[in-house]
Amino acid sequence: MKNKKIIIAGGTGFIGQSLVQYFGAENDIIVLARHPKENHHRTRYVLWDGQRAGAWQQHLEGADLLINLSGKSVNCRYTPENKQAIFDSRTQSTKALSQAVQNLQQPPKVWINAASATIYRYSLDRPMDETTGEIENDFSVQVCKQWEQSFNDLTLPHTRKIILRIAVTLGAAEGGVMGPYLALVKYYLGGHQGNGKQMYSWVHIDDVCRMMAWAFENPAAQGVYNCSAPNPVPNRTFMQTLRAATGHHVGLPAPTWMLKIGAWMIGTETELLLKSRWVIPARARAEGYTFKWPELKPAMVNIVQALPRRSYHLF
Repeated sequence: MKNKKIIIAGGTGFIGQSLVQYFGAENDIIVLARHPKENHHRTRYVLWDGQRAGAWQQHLEGADLLINLSGKSVNCRYTPENKQAIFDSRTQSTKALSQAVQNLQQPPKVWINAASATIYRYSLDRPMDETTGEIENDFSVQVCKQWEQSFNDLTLPHTRKIILRIAVTLGAAEGGVMGPYLALVKYYLGGHQGNGKQMYSWVHIDDVCRMMAWAFENPAAQGVYNCSAPNPVPNRTFMQTLRAATGHHVGLPAPTWMLKIGAWMIGTETELLLKSRWVIPARARAEGYTFKWPELKPAMVNIVQALPRRSYHLF
């Protein structure tokens, strides 16, 4: 992709900044943010509230690609207040963008709405794909369903719509999940969580960026795609691979009761570690997408090599 106009809503987090880096050298990027950063090179930051159409909508005129990543982090306690904020931040931002798009003379050609691979049920028995995956009814799934529904309900005849259900995303940049995992192995706590049998669906940040580019450039791409590596692993294997990549031979496991105490102390939920997510990218592979990082071991080595040793070793 070159010389395209790309809008990234909610683009100041880990995935958003990775997209800025991936696309920014050869494209014009506008990031809609509640707390804008300093403009640099071909990237501009524009203030928005993520709730309603406003002056920011003028920047969407003539865009080639709109990417919506907005949403409060789920790494928190599921109090009534946080649940409402998690829900509203996703659905309201989608509605605000839709209002803006409908007001444009030249709406974006393609709109990719980020979603979550956690929409599928807890699964130890079989993998979930876009066609056969089963969806249950807990809080996280309800958020995912309503988030996608708010997008699917939009009638945008001049904009191709795509949903990417993104798995746990691994990368070396600041703000991703690797930080907490590296802290665990650094202090010799990098054993499996719970019984270690829960499936861990993951994706390298390179493939998140590449799949978005592929979806934009493939005119037949529309609807739902699982953005997850084709080879998920059990939690036990994930932690073993992380220890090997960082040169750690010992990692104490964390039983469920310990995780519950720890989650309560740091203000989060054990679901983020204990839910078995077994998700495969059936549609993307069938339609021609080739993963750069299909296997966990080389992906993990690539990420660790980009990090300073002090981030995962005491000495």
